[in-house]
Amino acid sequence: MATGEARKVIIYGGKGALGSKCVEFFKSKQWWVTCIDVNLNEEANANVTVKMTESFNEQASQVTADVGELLGEVKVDAILCVAGGWAGGSAKAKAMYKNADLMWKQSVWTSTISSHLATKHLKEGGLLTLAGAKASLGPTPGMIGYGMAKAAVHQLCQSLGEANSGLPAGASALAILPVTLDTPMNRKCMPDADVSSWTPLEYIAELFYKWAMGEERPASGSLVQLVTTDSKTVATAV
Repeated sequence: MATGEARKVIIYGGKGALGSKCVEFFKSKQWWVTCIDVNLNEEANANVTVKMTESFNEQASQVTADVGELLGEVKVDAILCVAGGWAGGSAKAKAMYKNADLMWKQSVWTSTISSHLATKHLKEGGLLTLAGAKASLGPTPGMIGYGMAKAAVHQLCQSLGEANSGLPAGASALAILPVTLDTPMNRKCMPDADVSSWTPLEYIAELFYKWAMGEERPASGSLVQLVTTDSKTVATAV
């Protein structure tokens, strides 16, 4: 159970590459960190394990109940949804249905659950972040499922930024729209790529921290592009 006056953050997808970096970073700032993921993150102060199921309603209800049990009446300063993944394929790809389903589960399910958790457990003036993608600002014929799912996350973020969205007073919903993240998996899959155009995980963790502290926070509902050139990243609201 969360106690004391330490600032508190929930990281959804806290065992993935970006999630693990965020857990590590916020812990280094003496925050109390809860990881929500299918796998435990030993570094977190608390873990909520997501049970795999084909039913969104079932998964959403399970995670919501478990977080409610963990926090009780305690409110958190930030909820960072960094869950997600990537799959390619055009509309005629053999794996189109499978990939679209996976993308929906990884991006839309997690973002939707995080948004509802924010209405219950986020402090007034708190921060909710979602993970979009710069590619989904336009057509993505070579990765249909991915493009659709991330575009849905963008729409959700914009809706949350409006009045009557259900978020606490003064809370902000922001989506990051990166191009390629500098993760071990991406380095392994693309050994010859120009990594100077990839966004470092540390940069994103620091950006979330600044926003969570109320610094340089864009307007709620903003889609924030992260563009890295020559290893220098610039965050710009669309």
